[in-house]
Amino acid sequence: MRIATAALLATLLFAGKAFGQAEETEPVAIVEIGGAGEWALTHGTPSYGPNVAVEVTPIREWLEIEAGVTPFFSRGQTEWDTDLLFKKPYTLSKTAEFMFGVGPEWAHTISGGKSTNSVTGEAALDFMFWPSPKRRFGWYLEPSYGYNFGSGHEQSMSVSVGLLIAIGSVHSK
Repeated sequence: MRIATAALLATLLFAGKAFGQAEETEPVAIVEIGGAGEWALTHGTPSYGPNVAVEVTPIREWLEIEAGVTPFFSRGQTEWDTDLLFKKPYTLSKTAEFMFGVGPEWAHTISGGKSTNSVTGEAALDFMFWPSPKRRFGWYLEPSYGYNFGSGHEQSMSVSVGLLIAIGSVHSK
């Protein structure tokens, strides 16, 4: 049964090539790996940390969804930010892309032995640059603004920058 399923999947994956069709492909997902910095606009100290995110495209040229996590470290405090952004993509050229996104962010903060959780609204600008039109590897720059709905209504600006890695590929129409 497993061999039959694998053979069926292989046939479906390579059927387009068998007929000589030149179809455009796009990645199944894009992994973002980089670093980030966050600066509180109302109070607090700057914090920095690594970040990782995965982006998928459910509706080509209309919607991309990015889920990511960033642990921010500053003196005496650690904050784990987990976000889910809904982005509208704009293709600027074969090697450059721009997206505007909004979505929720959950923040888990540990400070002075106490932990708190809060929900933030986030807006982000995402600039993606690909050295090759094949878009297998690239880099990104993503500035964002956050408004915390918890006590104090903290506002912050952050910037993340890093590498893009395309995972898999599917034929697009």
